[in-house]
Order: sequence, then C-alpha cells, then structure tokens
Amino acid sequence: MKNGSLLQKLIITFTIILTIVLVSLAWILSMWFRISYFSEKRMQFERDGEYIANAVKEYNFEKSREQLDKLQTIVNVSSVGANSVITVSDEFNYVYMRSVTEESNNIEGSIKILDKDKELLVNGKPIEYINEHYMYVYPIIDDFEFKGYIVMTAPLSTISKQLHKIYIIVWISALGAMIFAALVLSLVSKKILINPLAEINKAAKRFANGEVNRRVSIYSKDEIGQLANSFNIMAESLEKVENNRRDFISNVSHELRSPMTSIKGFIAGIIDGVIPKEKEGYYLDIVYTEIKRLTRLISDLLDLSAIDSGKLKFNMKKININELVRLCVINNEQSIKEKNIMLNVELQDENCYVKADEDKTMQVITNLLDNAIKYCGNNGIIKISTYRKGAKVFVQIYNNGPKIPDDEMIYIWSRFYKSDKSRTNKVSSGLGLSIVRMILIQQGEEIWAENNCDEGVTFTFSLTKYKNNRLDKQN
Repeated sequence: MKNGSLLQKLIITFTIILTIVLVSLAWILSMWFRISYFSEKRMQFERDGEYIANAVKEYNFEKSREQLDKLQTIVNVSSVGANSVITVSDEFNYVYMRSVTEESNNIEGSIKILDKDKELLVNGKPIEYINEHYMYVYPIIDDFEFKGYIVMTAPLSTISKQLHKIYIIVWISALGAMIFAALVLSLVSKKILINPLAEINKAAKRFANGEVNRRVSIYSKDEIGQLANSFNIMAESLEKVENNRRDFISNVSHELRSPMTSIKGFIAGIIDGVIPKEKEGYYLDIVYTEIKRLTRLISDLLDLSAIDSGKLKFNMKKININELVRLCVINNEQSIKEKNIMLNVELQDENCYVKADEDKTMQVITNLLDNAIKYCGNNGIIKISTYRKGAKVFVQIYNNGPKIPDDEMIYIWSRFYKSDKSRTNKVSSGLGLSIVRMILIQQGEEIWAENNCDEGVTFTFSLTKYKNNRLDKQN
C-alpha cells in the first residue's frame, strides 16, 4: 500500500472502513434478531403453555378418553403452530403426553429438571434452557398445587436459517455497496482530487526541467484549489527569480566583457607595436580607467552578495550626518568642477547626530551624489540638504538633470537598470541605487525618488536620530 497510487489507497481505506461498519452492523442485526426471536418465542410458548395447562386441568378433572384426545389434539396443533415439540409431564416427571409431528422423532422433548429449577415451577414460575435447542418449561398449577409441567422445545436451526439469510443479504448488500462506492469514489476522486494533483505534479516536473512559465489551471475553492494557487504564486516568484538570475548573469557578463575587451585590445596594441610610443601613455590611462571601472563593479557585486547572504555587518553608532555630507562633497569635488556644477549644501544645523553605520552611510551618500553628477549636465545644479522631523533625520540630494519617466520609476532600484543607457554605460554599473536601497533597508530606513515639478529629480532617505536629550537641546 505504501507504493500504491493515491486512488488505490483511498479505495482500500474506504473498503476497510466500510467492511468494519458492515460487519459490525451484521453482528448487531444478528444479536437483535436472536433476542427478538427468543422474546417472541417466549411469548408464544407462554400463551401455548397456558392454553395447554387449562386443557390438562380439564383432563385431570374428568379423566375421560374424550378429554385425553382433546388434549392430544391441542398439543399437536400447538406444536405445529410453534414449530416445536411439546411434552406434558406430571409432578413425578412422568411424560404422559407428547406431540405427534415430524420434528418429534428428531428432538428429545423431555428434560431433567434440576431441583432449584423445580422449586420455581412449584411456585408457578416458568423456566427456560438454551443449548442445542430452546426449551421453555411451563408449570401446571391447579388449586395452588403443582400438578406437572409442559416442555416446549424448538430447534435452533430455525433461527440459524434466519440468521444465515440475514448474513447473505448483508454481505450481498455490502459487496454491492463496496463495488458501487468504489466506482463512485474512483470517479469523484479522479475529478476533484487525482486529476488536479496529477496536473500540479506534471507542471512541477516541467517546472523542474526549466519550463518556468508553466502554470496550473485549477480554479476550485477547496484545498486543491488553494494548493494550485500557491503553486502558481510560487511559480511566478521562481520565474521572476530565474529571469532576474539570467538578466544578472547577462548584465555581469556584458559589464565585465566590455572593459576586458578594451584592456586586452590596448595592451595587445602596445605589445605588438601597433600603438606608437608617444600614444602609449594615453592608452595606458584608458586601461587604468577601465581597471578602476572593473574594480568598482567587482566591489559592488561583492557588496550585493554580502547583503543577499546576510553577511553584511553593520556597526551602528552615533555619527554626525552633516560631517559625512561635507566629506562626500570634498571627495567628489574634482568631478563637480569638471562639469562646472553649481553645488548648494543646506544643512539644518551645524551638527546633526544619527544612529547608523558610518561607512555604509557614507557609501549611500557617495552613490547618490555620484548618480546626481552623472545625470546632471554641464553647468548643472545639485542641492544637498538635511533636516530633522520627529525621530528621523532626512537627507535630500537634488539634481536638475532629466526627469525619470513615470513608467520607469519603479525600476530604478533594480540591479543593472540604467535609465539612460547611452549616457551611463561607460561610467555606471547600474548597481549603485540597488546597493543604496538594500543598505538602508537593512538598517530599517527608507529611500524614495520623486520628480520635481519644473525639472530634476530628488532622492530622499531617512536615518534614525540619535537619542540624546542634552545634544538635542543644544542643536
């Protein structure tokens, strides 16, 4: 049964339960029939015993041949009516009357009355015995004196035949019920259980073989329908993961191949002498730039891997966010001057303390400022501001570059996504904003982007204000 199909297990289990129920029912019916049989037989024997006892009294009173024949006739008729053998004995256990029927030759009608049972008879109480036959002994009381007893014996073969008929009916009904139930169970189970599970199993196998677009079409509201819905949700999630994995591999391969191709080409040109000596410094500078780009990409990939695996550790402590902003501006001063960008820094207070990881927060500001510089054109405008609101400190970085299309706003946090691929392919890995968002989420913070009414884009992220009452009063 362990290796059988689900349908076989259901049918076998159902058959076992039905068999137990029907066997129990047959036993209960047989016991009920047996009790009912003896109860009806007892009542019949009691009526016949009373009738025969009255005839015996009349015979004992007259002692005539006519009364004896009448008694014999009554005994014979009662014997046929009750399907039993009837004997009449006096108080000394002498049998002086016996029914004359076909059964009388096969059944011994007389019995040996025990002393304790005879006391019951003397007191006018009938007794009964059940062994191979059912015997009912009725006392004959005349003028309050014990004058004998009547023994009525019925074969148990009669009740056995009736029980046998019941058993046949029950087992034929049980067999028919089991066959019918098995057919109905098979059809119903296949429709509402087996076929849906087979469809889910088939889809799961195809899904495991790489067909990530497989779905199951089961719309019932029961547990199978819920399982199918859960499978489809899981399949959609895994399909997204698989597509992201493929895109990630494709993007990483592309991002690595482009600088490696440039480095290989320029170095090969220098080695082969194709590039003139006076141009070697120029092309080596390009190679150096590409190596820095590779280094930055690999560093970003390592950061993402550490964040995804949960291995990125945060050293949460008290830091001055205003000081970090100033430091990031100084680090990017050269890039800002090259594009002649007008930088405006507005800090709410001289010092603003937050609880955060200093290195990771500096990476967040650097990436956002670097992003603003990339998208801000020559002679552009960048504005950095900090302000406090409740238990949070907010940092805003604005650039007057092109707005982000509304349909692309939800994708800017995706890995390798570049809003302007033609302008940023050489200077951006497409991982900066993704890393920023994941670092902030890991610290329980938020970040969002929004287009300004006129022009430009503003990125805003939150930090938790460092709780120090004395410092709060000073600032």
